[in-house]
Amino acid sequence: MVTAVHGTSGVRAAGYAQQNGFAYRFDWGLDGLRSLAPVVSVVVIVDVLRFTSAVSAAIETGSVVLPYPLSSSAAASFAAQRSAVLAGRREDGGPSLSPTDLLTMSAGTRLVLPSPNGATLAYAARQLGKVRVLAGCLRNATATARHALRISGGDPVAVIAGGERWGDMSGPIRPAFEDLVGAGAILTALDPSGAVAAPRCSPEASAARAAFQFARPRLFEHLSMSASGRELLDLGWEDDVATASAHDVTDLAAELINDEFVPVR
Repeated sequence: MVTAVHGTSGVRAAGYAQQNGFAYRFDWGLDGLRSLAPVVSVVVIVDVLRFTSAVSAAIETGSVVLPYPLSSSAAASFAAQRSAVLAGRREDGGPSLSPTDLLTMSAGTRLVLPSPNGATLAYAARQLGKVRVLAGCLRNATATARHALRISGGDPVAVIAGGERWGDMSGPIRPAFEDLVGAGAILTALDPSGAVAAPRCSPEASAARAAFQFARPRLFEHLSMSASGRELLDLGWEDDVATASAHDVTDLAAELINDEFVPVR
């Protein structure tokens, strides 16, 4: 058991969690973002079911996405100020977090897309200085890795999984299998060496790579059996699981420029 990681204040030292010495790093949620963003040049947010898959789908149609925290009551005002459409619930019709539906959205749409995990992380990342922020998922894994390598200038890249929440949307983070797999797909593309423990990946990143390599032959099946996938299937949204399970179906990455995710090649 590790006992020497606390300072005299009893607070765990942040440096231990920064995965220093590795080019490609991986962590979870807002705390992971806050830990890694100051020491990398590029952050990739991953929320496979469904925020970043929805971003990719919207980008594929020629639209842009403005992330916004789901908990904020100011989303409608934010959308109006930016001449954008505010996404709602899928069951109410209109644009929503459904990547399947967004694949049919009209080109040129400006969409404010709130979510409790991926959008909240992307919105928070804007406040963390000069770090470049991408939205990654299975659909755009290789395109995202390629763009991250291009803009990183050789500096480290962090992949941050959104996860889900226990209980209501304000509960503690639940590590989500689909985000581990999606992160692993991007990390595999960042370092395509055949080794499970790629030398440029931290142990955390290597574990995500291994999850993707395990799931890759049957992505839809594995995502469908995950906790998040089962929730969507219970709602009748198997199509969203299928859309989010599609691997490398676009050559477009999504980068957060000012307020919005825009397409980049």
